[in-house]
Amino acid sequence: MKAKLERITLLGPGLGYLTALMVVPLALVLSYTIFQRGRFGGLVYEPTTENFRRAVDPLYLDVLVTSAWIAGVTTLLALLIGYPTAYVIARLPARAKTIALVALVLPFWTNFLIRTYAWIVLLSPAGLVNDALTGWGLVDEPLQLLYTKPAIIAGLLYSYLPLMVLPLYASLEKQDHELLEAAANLGARPARAFLTVTLPLTLPAMLTGCVFVFVPSLGNFVVPELLGGGRTAMVGNLVRDQFLKARDWPFGATLALAVVAMLAVLLLIQAWSGRRLQGADRA
Repeated sequence: MKAKLERITLLGPGLGYLTALMVVPLALVLSYTIFQRGRFGGLVYEPTTENFRRAVDPLYLDVLVTSAWIAGVTTLLALLIGYPTAYVIARLPARAKTIALVALVLPFWTNFLIRTYAWIVLLSPAGLVNDALTGWGLVDEPLQLLYTKPAIIAGLLYSYLPLMVLPLYASLEKQDHELLEAAANLGARPARAFLTVTLPLTLPAMLTGCVFVFVPSLGNFVVPELLGGGRTAMVGNLVRDQFLKARDWPFGATLALAVVAMLAVLLLIQAWSGRRLQGADRA
């Protein structure tokens, strides 16, 4: 009984915080999905399924698919860039490792909007990238780099790459180097030792990093608005517009529910895969 009371005492503040600031607001928003929009916005407390029928309209499904595609490409690029980066940092001397980690997280100390606007300076027709390309004679006229899907992906990748690198670094840094020495003693070349020892041990961290990048990329609305120029609709922009511009709270809540459902499935897959990998490691 005493142990149970101590557990409740320790967990109580955290659970209360999560309930008050996350569970209750989420439940409130999701409850809007079954009601109707008022004539001038707001809610009419009359049950309806119209919001769900609208949500599966091909127009809105296309926005969800586009958002998932952009978030998926961003996550894949973050993994391809983040893994070698984390690998190199994990094998640096202690002092250089500290400097590299500070440089990695330094952009997070800057306002998100400022970091996004910096990409406008880089990608605009009169920006640094086009100036370099035309100056080197690689193109005759400035390219349309801004307000495109690649610009959105670049902005998201820049914003969330550290969320991929840090869990990978933590996994690589704590690995037992004697395992690689044992593989080398058994005749494994460095590439084979990496594929058979290092890579499998970092799979849980890879899954964690993918979730950390995919989730905020899917719901981001600032980067698509600024770097996409509003030409590429993503689900975050759609939900924001329904709540703030169209004042259609029930439909905005329904779209938010679709995003939450997608992320819940992703988290379940990540948790299931993590347990499978841990079970394989113990075996």
